[in-house]
Amino acid sequence: MSRRIALRIAYDGTNYAGWQTQSNATAVQEVVEKALQKLEKAEGKVNLTGASRTDAGVHALGQTAHFDTDSRIPAEKYSYALNTLLPPDIRIQQSMEVAPDFHARFSTAGKVYAYTIRNAPHASPLMSRYAMHVPVPLDAEKMHRAVQDVVGKHDFSAFMASGGTSKDFVREMKAAQVNVSGSQICFMIWGTGFLYNMVRIMAGTLILIGQDKLPEDAFSRAIASGNRLDLGVTAEPQGLTLMRVLYPGQEDEAKAILSSKFLFS
Repeated sequence: MSRRIALRIAYDGTNYAGWQTQSNATAVQEVVEKALQKLEKAEGKVNLTGASRTDAGVHALGQTAHFDTDSRIPAEKYSYALNTLLPPDIRIQQSMEVAPDFHARFSTAGKVYAYTIRNAPHASPLMSRYAMHVPVPLDAEKMHRAVQDVVGKHDFSAFMASGGTSKDFVREMKAAQVNVSGSQICFMIWGTGFLYNMVRIMAGTLILIGQDKLPEDAFSRAIASGNRLDLGVTAEPQGLTLMRVLYPGQEDEAKAILSSKFLFS
């Protein structure tokens, strides 16, 4: 009897061309699928469906994916078995059986992202894979005030990079914050959904607001105008981490992540 298994996956995206399998580069999805195929001794490809198409260099602590199987392996054992077959920069954090109609992508209720900035004169070799280095001082309090303008339900037409395919630009942001601890500035955002490169565009805009190169009301202006040029450049990928994909009833998980305030704490 076929079962549907969901995986919560963490990965360092540095060495991968993003989550989604590609023909000309190695992606996280491909690596996990090959491990599944080896574990189940499947003759054909095991199809893994992911919740979020993270870009090259972007990391995840809470990516979700599902697959169907006829195997007798207990659902909770998949995480242990797969981790013996995966490289150290990909780890299955949890595996569980889910309802047959569960869909990692289409059942989602939201996502939480974190964007980390190293704000110091010199870069840190220990943070270079996971944070964008900004050597000039940033006003984190101004950045926090500014990003409150994205909270709520808005048309975010201006917040999508070229190459995005969405036709509906309305999204709801549940909460957003910017916190600072020493040289670390962490931007966290919880929303029902996001457009292509939306969080990195927000982060790039916040960096310019923090340098007084854009006004504090830049987000509200861009929401009103729908003009991508009213926002900053798209921030570098390595600062972005998908913290969690949320499903109905998991709002407390989002609140717990935001209460932690920092990716590195």
